[in-house]
Amino acid sequence: MTLKLKNFEIGGDKLTVLAGPCAIESLDVMRKTAEGLKSVCEKLDINYVFKSSYDKANRSSINSYRGLGMEKGLELLAQIKKEFDLPIVTDIHTPEQASVAAEVADILQIPAFLCRQTDLLIAAAKTGKIVNIKKGQFLAPQQMKSLVKKVEDSGNNQIMLTDRGVSFGYNNLVSDFRAIPIMKEFGYPVVFDATHSVQMPGSNGDSTGGDRRFVPVLANCAMAAGANVLFFEVHPDPDKALCDGPNMLYLKDAENVFAKCKAIFEIVKQ
Repeated sequence: MTLKLKNFEIGGDKLTVLAGPCAIESLDVMRKTAEGLKSVCEKLDINYVFKSSYDKANRSSINSYRGLGMEKGLELLAQIKKEFDLPIVTDIHTPEQASVAAEVADILQIPAFLCRQTDLLIAAAKTGKIVNIKKGQFLAPQQMKSLVKKVEDSGNNQIMLTDRGVSFGYNNLVSDFRAIPIMKEFGYPVVFDATHSVQMPGSNGDSTGGDRRFVPVLANCAMAAGANVLFFEVHPDPDKALCDGPNMLYLKDAENVFAKCKAIFEIVKQ
């Protein structure tokens, strides 16, 4: 099944990329990233959706940076959407946020740790927007079928499923690429989150670590496994980012990474 969004289809003959800064820091960072990624995706003929979060509720520490909050964050996302003519994907964390976020966002993303929350899935489904369910690190891909059914039974078949690695011992994740064809069997586009998959949760004590060196490797593997969509957190200067810096991709590296991913996508599509 393909999903219609703006003037393109997700899950069709073109690669789709969801990408942007982890949490909203400033309009300047958002603009630089949106402008740069839009240019790259137009050059490579890739579908592009801008991603950033108004609130990152699942943080290692109460003092960790979370974003600008819902009201200000959605205001800036709406500005990016209008200024660059881009569709938007952002996270929601409570059922009450769904209808408000849907006024701006084209895709409502369910965070991995909240993927089994029935009320959250129902609320997202009832907006009529595309619902991207991120597979929890604690779930097998086969278990995503019950989450799909929750959204379908709420009257919405605009669904995407995202893999972002599985918990592997302490402070580490591992990607099992069998998850991609397994979840594709449910009939919806499958996304691979290439940057959260290199996280090392809580490895820095009061913050999450990561190793961005492996982002291109995992993204290429996901393309070979048949993923329809790639998800990247991208920043002009990740080492100075306020959130998830160690696993974010440098904006300057995006074109090279995306180009190789597209080449593999094209081979698999044939």
